[in-house]
Amino acid sequence: MEEADEMVTPGEVLGRATDLKAGKGAYAASHNNTIYASLTGFRRIQAPPPASHDKRPTVEVTGHKAHGPVPEPGSVVIARVTKVMARTASADIMCVGPKAVREKFTGIIRQQDVRATEIDKVDMHLSFRPGDIVRAVVLSLGDARAYYLSTAKNELGVVSAESSAGATMVPISWTEMQCPLTGQIELRKVAKVVN
Repeated sequence: MEEADEMVTPGEVLGRATDLKAGKGAYAASHNNTIYASLTGFRRIQAPPPASHDKRPTVEVTGHKAHGPVPEPGSVVIARVTKVMARTASADIMCVGPKAVREKFTGIIRQQDVRATEIDKVDMHLSFRPGDIVRAVVLSLGDARAYYLSTAKNELGVVSAESSAGATMVPISWTEMQCPLTGQIELRKVAKVVN
């Protein structure tokens, strides 16, 4: 049994996690047991393999063109900050895991998702600046086709930033980066270097 259904877009409901398993291009939201599409394409349901203990069919979304990687909840992404406001920062997602994306995906980092502690004291302008490269994890498909991103782990945050002098800054603490040319220190939510 393999049936191709109608065209779906990201965020569209594909079914219940009690009846179906999420395959490629789909993800299950644990808070409401609903499976959503994570890309544009055709909804397809495949029967479980005969030897499988799980008798639920798999629902997947197959693109009508060759797709690059697509951000899904739990994916680690690399993004470039484009705009910083009082409560949010916007970023263009450039990579999902080690692979570069082929389409434009926008991410939003909300004030409460910048760090794990002292959430109410977070100042977005002291955490990110436009042009910063950040490592973040995808929380969910947010609103208006933008993904909600989080940097609330030690290894997440700004991985590369340029100083006002145009040099690549060096991290010197969890919250500071320094320009190697001028010695000027700027505040950021710095990602711990992962070896």
